[in-house]
This record gives sequence, C-alpha cells and structure tokens, in this order.
Amino acid sequence: MAPSDIALLKTFTHYFLHLIFPVFIALIFYRKNWKKAYFILLATMLVDLDHLFANPIFDPSRGSIGFHFLHSYYAIAVYFLLLFFKGNIRIIGIGLLFHMFTDYQDFNFWPH
Repeated sequence: MAPSDIALLKTFTHYFLHLIFPVFIALIFYRKNWKKAYFILLATMLVDLDHLFANPIFDPSRGSIGFHFLHSYYAIAVYFLLLFFKGNIRIIGIGLLFHMFTDYQDFNFWPH
C-alpha cells in the first residue's frame, strides 16, 4: 500500500472513531436516549483543547497520550474513575476513554 493511501486510511480511521463510532456506542448502551448520549460523547472531544497549549499545536511525530495535560496518564485515571458514577458522568467517562484510545491507536498502530 502506498504511503499516501496509508495516510488517508489513518485519517479516515481517526475521524471515524471520533465522530461516527460514538453513534454505535450510544445506540448499543443508551438506546432509549441515544441522541443525548451521542452528543455527550461528541462533547468529550473538547478534551483536545489542551492541544492549543502545545508548540506546535500539531506535530505528526508526537503522540497525544502522555504529552498534553488532558491526555496525561493521571487524567486517564480520572476518566476511568468516572465509569463508576451513573448517568451523564459515566457517559463522559466512556467518551473520554474512547477518545484516548482513538488518539493512542492513531499514533501507535500506524506508521508515521
């Protein structure tokens, strides 16, 4: 596979996991209120605001996990603890952890 094809597949996978896959999470686990759950899952993408404090903001040779403060291992531990709450707090925890997984796979499972 050509490097440009891999880069395109990597980008597609990243944004699919951030924007589309949360619909399936919402439909499977929160069928009754799936729209609300989906929008909460999307709102957890605000965690990427910590990228604005980095210089440069985007560096393809740098992984987000462990670099940005809202992507730190301490923050991830807090996101995990959110799973033990009920309601919207749990949905936020799921969204944040899935976001961390998405960023992790984007850097560690693909060549760069």
